[in-house]
Amino acid sequence: MKIVTYNVNGLRPRIQQYGSLRKLLDSLDADIICLQETKLSKHDLRADLVRAEGYESFFSCTRTNDRGRSGGYSGVATFCRVKSAFLSNEVALPISAEEGFTGLLATSKGYEPRKEEFPSIAKGLECFSRDELLKVDSEGRCLITDHGHFVLFNIYGPRAVQDDSERIQFKLTFFKMLERRWECLLHQGRRIIIVGDLNIAPAAIDRCDAEPDFEKNGFRRWFRSLLVQNGGRLLDVFRAKHPDRKGAYTCWSQSTGAEEFNFGSRIDHILGAGSCLHGEENQEGHDFVTCHVAECDILMQFQRWKPGNTPRWKGGRSIKLEGSDHVPVYTSLVEIPEVLQHSTPSLSTRYHPQVCGSQQTLVSMFARRQTTEQVISEESESPQTPSHEEFFSTPEKYDSRASHIRMLGSQSNANIPACIEAKKKARHGQGSQLTLNSFFQKRIHRSETSSSSFAGSKLCQTEISYSLIEPKGVPSADDESGASKDCRSNAIDNYQNESQLDACDTDKQKRKVALQQWQRIQQLMQNSVPLCKGHQEPCVSRVVKKAGPNLGRRFYVCARAEGPSSNPEANCGYFKWAAVSKSKGKGK
Repeated sequence: MKIVTYNVNGLRPRIQQYGSLRKLLDSLDADIICLQETKLSKHDLRADLVRAEGYESFFSCTRTNDRGRSGGYSGVATFCRVKSAFLSNEVALPISAEEGFTGLLATSKGYEPRKEEFPSIAKGLECFSRDELLKVDSEGRCLITDHGHFVLFNIYGPRAVQDDSERIQFKLTFFKMLERRWECLLHQGRRIIIVGDLNIAPAAIDRCDAEPDFEKNGFRRWFRSLLVQNGGRLLDVFRAKHPDRKGAYTCWSQSTGAEEFNFGSRIDHILGAGSCLHGEENQEGHDFVTCHVAECDILMQFQRWKPGNTPRWKGGRSIKLEGSDHVPVYTSLVEIPEVLQHSTPSLSTRYHPQVCGSQQTLVSMFARRQTTEQVISEESESPQTPSHEEFFSTPEKYDSRASHIRMLGSQSNANIPACIEAKKKARHGQGSQLTLNSFFQKRIHRSETSSSSFAGSKLCQTEISYSLIEPKGVPSADDESGASKDCRSNAIDNYQNESQLDACDTDKQKRKVALQQWQRIQQLMQNSVPLCKGHQEPCVSRVVKKAGPNLGRRFYVCARAEGPSSNPEANCGYFKWAAVSKSKGKGK
């Protein structure tokens, strides 16, 4: 049996990258696939995003409304490759599934409502208040699946920067609760496997630029305290198989191109604990990891940066790299016997209302019905415009259609021709920047714009009335002579041709002017961009996005990819604040 953990950094882009969810899952070639950072909300759970033939899936999504963490934030998913979802003996198909780890989520045992009015708190977490438990479990960071021989935790650990005390406390509480849940299961004699992006690099060997006091961090000390070598009960499966491997990283910064020099960290883990299935728990050297884990490694073929890619300072910055900023980690289990016959738990997405076809909310019901009714009303109410041959095939048909034409001409703005509608949209959108040229020009007065638009609308209506009512070869209502009719028809054709030529010349001139302006701007930017001291190459500009006194301020850094300081080809560390314009300085 093969288990894979993978932080996909958004499930939608990964599906788009591979073409379909099934192709993404098949590329990992595993029996159980645990994904983190899916960035899907409950309303996004559509069949094409959560269901794939041959797999049972389980999702946990964000439930909080906190600023910056609502909707498509975090989220985990577990996919199980099975031959049958019903009456199966396969270990990959879970016997039960739980969303979150506190026991309080309403859907922890499935999408059907619970029988009890107040869900019970999971064993081991009774010392925490319900509010504390619900807050920790509201960000969609954990899925638990029970596979009979072991309990699998799919976890996406919180990230907390050094000066964010609120998130640091949230992260401490999150892992403290999880540890209680693990201890309770191990005390009951259960075997546990913990996989996911924990956002913790436990030791200096797991980080590219580890400083001397790197391992003194509180979260790293907590992680190492869980391990067997430090008196805990968990085994770091990767380090158990590769204790001295350096440069074994699973995550790299996208913004700095750190993959190019393998300047990353190992924060995606697989941990295991419990007795082996041989029934020899008390004998030394017999445990679940030692007896049943054949191998564990990092799937580097999923890395965005590939050998042979163009370096950033040679034009590679403009090349978009597909993939996540993480790579998968896998483990292979051996000698895992089948379990008793069972069916997929009710938490499976096959029972989700949006996936199985039933409506979940009144809002979605009315939205879909409105769309359908709009299509039907447009098809029934819009007049069917006949073809030229059908319209003017005989004088009798022409006479019968004359009143119809006049009726069309007197209709409301709902059937205004496309050219008039386009001018209306352009008039309404005056506040937006349409072209680069318009950015540097003074705004035209609204009255001038409306008068010119009115003149254009009248001309457009005249052209349409001539082309529709008096086509070539049909007598006019005033019994006009053929010669005068031909003259007017030729005049209209000549005018239209001249207008098209003028429009083409105007477009060419606009493109030429825009190109010249872009070239001038680029030249100004190149002249103002400093050169880094390490390589004497143009820097790249960035903007401070972190809240604080420098929020929004621009600065320049070396354009090369981040890497070890000992490598002269890597980023030299150059930094310079961009000059503040005098006008901005006066405003402040």
